[in-house]
Amino acid sequence: MKSKRILSVVAIILLAACAPLPAGDGLGTASTPLAAAAPPTVQPSETPLPTPIPPTATVTPVPPPLAERVLIISFDGLRPDAIGKAPMKNLIALMEASAWTLSAQTIFPSSALPSHASMLGGVCPDKHGVYWNSYVPENGYALGAGLFDIAHAAGLRTVMVVGKEKMRQITEPSSLDSFIFKETDLSVANMAIAEIRQGFGVMFVHFPEADVLGHDWNWMGLVQMSAYRKQDAHIAAILAALDQYGLRDGTLVIFTADHGGIGHSHGGNSPEELTIPWIVTGPGVIPGPLASFVQTTDSAATAAYALGLPLPADWDGVPVYEAFGLPAPPRIHEACQYTK
Repeated sequence: MKSKRILSVVAIILLAACAPLPAGDGLGTASTPLAAAAPPTVQPSETPLPTPIPPTATVTPVPPPLAERVLIISFDGLRPDAIGKAPMKNLIALMEASAWTLSAQTIFPSSALPSHASMLGGVCPDKHGVYWNSYVPENGYALGAGLFDIAHAAGLRTVMVVGKEKMRQITEPSSLDSFIFKETDLSVANMAIAEIRQGFGVMFVHFPEADVLGHDWNWMGLVQMSAYRKQDAHIAAILAALDQYGLRDGTLVIFTADHGGIGHSHGGNSPEELTIPWIVTGPGVIPGPLASFVQTTDSAATAAYALGLPLPADWDGVPVYEAFGLPAPPRIHEACQYTK
């Protein structure tokens, strides 16, 4: 039965790799919520932590944590259809024990720094204020209380291992216990494994090379696909490290991307640039395809929910409740609008 389920997932992924990209085929438009497709010393921030979101007129208690820690892995520039085309065999096999969608949406501008600021900050660009996409220290850091702020305030060890230096502007240094910048995927993977050995509460791992090669050689081309296959092997090594140090069972892992791409670029609002994969596995997750609309801000919200942390009231992201077998309540905040 297991082999049949894996083959079923592979078949769906391969269909996504081969299919064209008109609106409604799993790589949907920027403005319409989609159903799921088949398969960085400085002073502490003076910004106070917002209060938890009251879903009704009364404040409800924060639920007990489902997970002891959360690992978010971002494949820079990964279009959903690249998973099957590469193919990323380890990720495809892992989807059998995951809740997933290949129709999740990132923000506009669909560029690495703004998108990751939303992914880890839980808010759209109009709130975090990051519209630049280079390392510009004088611009400071993303505004508001993001995932790393609330996790660090709760006493969790927070870690970023990234392949682009500009990622240090996602959150203030006071909210990070460890920030590591390495330019190659292999170095990122090795440093992530070293951090796993030390233990963590929230870790973000960012693989950069496929995005760089997409700019150089073409999105969805053979060179970029080769890079994704190598990243897929690094995933196996990272998961093996979780097993080796006895952390796997208590770890929620989210695999996603900041944006897609088309031709030699990204940053626009085409389906090829805005549509991203979103895959979650670990404690409490009910495997299977997701019907809920998922946007990149939901990664921070889902991580906070799994850790039993209160969600800041201004977050646009909401936990992907469906992934845990729960009904999805109406969104308090609208999805990010692609108007900037």
